[in-house]
Amino acid sequence: MHPDDLKSLFDQQAAGYDRQWEKTAPIRQCLQLLLEPLFAGLPEQAHVLCVGVGTGVEMAHLARRFPGWRFTALDPSGAMLEVSRQRARTGGFAARCRFHEGYVEDLPEEAAFDAATCFLVSQFILDVDARAAFFRGIASRLQPGGRLASSDLCADTASPEYAVLLRGWMAMMAGAEVPAEALERMRHAYAHDVAVLPPDQVEAILRAGGFRGPVRFFQAGLIHAWISEVAQPPGPGSPPG
Repeated sequence: MHPDDLKSLFDQQAAGYDRQWEKTAPIRQCLQLLLEPLFAGLPEQAHVLCVGVGTGVEMAHLARRFPGWRFTALDPSGAMLEVSRQRARTGGFAARCRFHEGYVEDLPEEAAFDAATCFLVSQFILDVDARAAFFRGIASRLQPGGRLASSDLCADTASPEYAVLLRGWMAMMAGAEVPAEALERMRHAYAHDVAVLPPDQVEAILRAGGFRGPVRFFQAGLIHAWISEVAQPPGPGSPPG
């Protein structure tokens, strides 16, 4: 899907997005629970970049758990960003946030971030090289050793296991009262507009994007999540590779 079309789609969905996915919240809550100890060693005044922040649910969770942290919320959808901004106001942490409509490359030059989140974003980049470049852009914004928590839809779509996973995934969504038209859009998107790749290929893309690891710390259905660190460039005299 072209970035402008994707932006338009999320602009249209922003107002009702959280309500539509409300009954799938246990998946998100489990990911957040497992993420906390992986981010807990960050500085007390850490600055976190939230790439594709959406409605700001994960950012709000981190803001509650780590009251000294600051956040830069980034999303190409102005409507999604506005929902995120309102959530920050309601949650009382808006003073710790900056909101930027656009993409990673549009961010102003500034001090590097201590960590970044990027949940269910890179899957919309169909070209593998462009997807690696996307992660390189995030890596370039992080401090040396900075951490990235990322998640994407993953599966070997050519395997018989995928049919089982997809059937269960769609049944779960239907049970969560996701509207039938939304389910049909999802089926079409998974086949045409979302790069659903095997987890090892996503990990290879993360490494090509300048991250070491990555360590998979979460899976629920088709969603996989990783914690990675910015790879350190080799020092003078270091052996190659």
